[in-house]
Amino acid sequence: MALNIVLLQPEIPQNTGNIARTCACVGATLHLVEPMGFRLTERNIKRAGLDYWDKLQICRYGCTREFLEAHADKQLHLFTGRGATHYDQVSYDEDAYLVFGRESRGIDDEVLDAYPDSWVRIPMREGLRSLNLSNAVSIAAYEALRQQGFGGLV
Repeated sequence: MALNIVLLQPEIPQNTGNIARTCACVGATLHLVEPMGFRLTERNIKRAGLDYWDKLQICRYGCTREFLEAHADKQLHLFTGRGATHYDQVSYDEDAYLVFGRESRGIDDEVLDAYPDSWVRIPMREGLRSLNLSNAVSIAAYEALRQQGFGGLV
Protein backbone atom coordinates (compact mmCIF):
# COMPACT_ATOMS: atom_id res chain seq x y z
CA MET A 1 0.00 0.00 0.00
CA ALA A 2 1.22 3.46 -0.87
CA LEU A 3 -0.69 5.46 1.73
CA ASN A 4 -0.28 9.24 1.53
CA ILE A 5 -0.82 11.65 4.40
CA VAL A 6 -1.26 15.29 3.36
CA LEU A 7 -1.00 18.25 5.73
CA LEU A 8 -2.26 21.50 4.24
CA GLN A 9 -0.46 24.38 5.94
CA PRO A 10 0.24 22.74 9.30
CA GLU A 11 0.86 25.18 12.14
CA ILE A 12 2.15 23.23 15.14
CA PRO A 13 5.57 21.57 14.82
CA GLN A 14 4.93 18.93 17.47
CA ASN A 15 1.85 17.68 15.60
CA THR A 16 3.78 17.42 12.35
CA GLY A 17 6.61 15.62 14.15
CA ASN A 18 4.17 13.11 15.64
CA ILE A 19 2.56 12.59 12.24
CA ALA A 20 5.97 12.08 10.64
CA ARG A 21 6.68 9.39 13.21
CA THR A 22 3.36 7.68 12.42
CA CYS A 23 4.14 7.85 8.69
CA ALA A 24 7.55 6.28 9.26
CA CYS A 25 6.03 3.46 11.33
CA VAL A 26 3.38 2.58 8.75
CA GLY A 27 5.32 3.34 5.57
CA ALA A 28 3.16 6.29 4.47
CA THR A 29 4.47 9.22 2.46
CA LEU A 30 4.08 12.58 4.21
CA HIS A 31 3.08 15.49 1.97
CA LEU A 32 3.67 18.93 3.49
CA VAL A 33 2.01 21.95 1.89
CA GLU A 34 3.32 25.48 2.52
CA PRO A 35 3.04 27.84 4.17
CA MET A 36 3.77 26.05 7.41
CA GLY A 37 3.80 27.70 10.83
CA PHE A 38 7.36 26.50 11.47
CA ARG A 39 10.55 25.36 9.77
CA LEU A 40 11.39 21.67 9.46
CA THR A 41 14.68 22.40 11.16
CA GLU A 42 13.04 23.48 14.44
CA ARG A 43 13.94 21.52 17.54
CA ASN A 44 10.28 20.86 18.48
CA ILE A 45 9.50 19.04 15.25
CA LYS A 46 12.74 17.05 15.36
CA ARG A 47 12.10 15.95 18.95
CA ALA A 48 8.49 14.88 18.24
CA GLY A 49 9.61 12.82 15.25
CA LEU A 50 12.42 11.23 17.27
CA ASP A 51 15.02 9.49 15.12
CA TYR A 52 12.49 8.45 12.46
CA TRP A 53 13.15 11.28 9.99
CA ASP A 54 15.45 9.21 7.79
CA LYS A 55 12.84 6.44 7.65
CA LEU A 56 10.11 8.29 5.80
CA GLN A 57 9.50 9.95 2.48
CA ILE A 58 8.53 13.63 2.60
CA CYS A 59 7.17 15.58 -0.36
CA ARG A 60 6.87 19.37 -0.11
CA TYR A 61 4.69 21.77 -2.09
CA GLY A 62 4.81 25.56 -2.25
CA CYS A 63 1.04 25.98 -1.97
CA THR A 64 -2.25 24.09 -1.91
CA ARG A 65 -2.90 24.72 -5.61
CA GLU A 66 0.46 23.13 -6.50
CA PHE A 67 -0.41 20.01 -4.51
CA LEU A 68 -3.92 19.74 -5.99
CA GLU A 69 -2.66 20.17 -9.57
CA ALA A 70 0.02 17.53 -9.03
CA HIS A 71 -2.53 15.02 -7.75
CA ALA A 72 -5.64 15.90 -9.76
CA ASP A 73 -6.09 12.28 -10.84
CA LYS A 74 -5.69 10.77 -7.35
CA GLN A 75 -8.23 9.62 -4.80
CA LEU A 76 -8.36 12.45 -2.25
CA HIS A 77 -10.14 12.12 1.09
CA LEU A 78 -10.62 15.50 2.75
CA PHE A 79 -11.10 15.19 6.50
CA THR A 80 -13.55 17.82 7.71
CA GLY A 81 -16.24 18.35 10.29
CA ARG A 82 -18.52 19.34 7.38
CA GLY A 83 -18.50 15.79 6.06
CA ALA A 84 -21.39 13.36 6.52
CA THR A 85 -19.53 10.19 5.54
CA HIS A 86 -17.68 8.56 8.42
CA TYR A 87 -14.07 7.57 7.88
CA ASP A 88 -14.89 3.87 8.23
CA GLN A 89 -17.56 4.06 5.49
CA VAL A 90 -15.02 4.98 2.82
CA SER A 91 -13.09 2.55 0.61
CA TYR A 92 -9.47 3.63 0.50
CA ASP A 93 -7.55 2.78 -2.68
CA GLU A 94 -4.00 1.51 -2.36
CA ASP A 95 -2.63 4.96 -3.18
CA ALA A 96 -5.22 7.00 -1.26
CA TYR A 97 -4.42 10.54 -0.15
CA LEU A 98 -5.73 11.43 3.32
CA VAL A 99 -5.87 15.23 3.42
CA PHE A 100 -5.94 17.27 6.63
CA GLY A 101 -6.12 21.03 7.12
CA ARG A 102 -4.37 23.34 9.52
CA GLU A 103 -4.99 23.02 13.22
CA SER A 104 -6.75 26.37 13.67
CA ARG A 105 -9.16 26.34 10.71
CA GLY A 106 -9.06 23.01 8.93
CA ILE A 107 -9.19 22.82 5.14
CA ASP A 108 -10.03 26.06 3.34
CA ASP A 109 -13.61 26.37 2.09
CA GLU A 110 -12.57 26.82 -1.56
CA VAL A 111 -10.77 23.46 -1.46
CA LEU A 112 -13.68 21.74 0.26
CA ASP A 113 -16.16 23.27 -2.19
CA ALA A 114 -14.10 21.94 -5.13
CA TYR A 115 -14.28 18.35 -3.78
CA PRO A 116 -17.71 17.94 -2.12
CA ASP A 117 -17.84 14.19 -2.77
CA SER A 118 -14.49 13.66 -1.00
CA TRP A 119 -15.43 14.86 2.48
CA VAL A 120 -14.75 12.43 5.31
CA ARG A 121 -15.60 12.84 8.97
CA ILE A 122 -14.30 11.31 12.18
CA PRO A 123 -17.37 11.21 14.44
CA MET A 124 -17.25 12.97 17.79
CA ARG A 125 -19.54 14.65 20.28
CA GLU A 126 -21.57 17.60 19.08
CA GLY A 127 -20.30 21.04 20.05
CA LEU A 128 -16.64 20.09 20.10
CA ARG A 129 -14.47 21.50 17.34
CA SER A 130 -11.92 18.82 16.53
CA LEU A 131 -9.52 16.13 17.61
CA ASN A 132 -5.81 16.81 17.83
CA LEU A 133 -4.42 16.67 14.30
CA SER A 134 -1.93 13.89 14.97
CA ASN A 135 -4.66 11.77 16.59
CA ALA A 136 -6.99 12.32 13.63
CA VAL A 137 -4.26 11.29 11.20
CA SER A 138 -3.60 8.12 13.18
CA ILE A 139 -7.27 7.15 13.24
CA ALA A 140 -7.63 7.66 9.49
CA ALA A 141 -4.33 6.03 8.54
CA TYR A 142 -5.02 2.87 10.52
CA GLU A 143 -8.50 2.49 9.01
CA ALA A 144 -7.01 2.74 5.52
CA LEU A 145 -4.31 0.26 6.50
CA ARG A 146 -6.87 -2.09 8.06
CA GLN A 147 -8.81 -2.15 4.80
CA GLN A 148 -5.61 -3.07 2.98
CA GLY A 149 -4.85 -5.92 5.39
CA PHE A 150 -1.95 -4.07 7.07
CA GLY A 151 0.30 -5.13 4.18
CA GLY A 152 3.97 -5.03 5.05
CA LEU A 153 3.35 -4.33 8.74
CA VAL A 154 4.10 -6.76 11.57
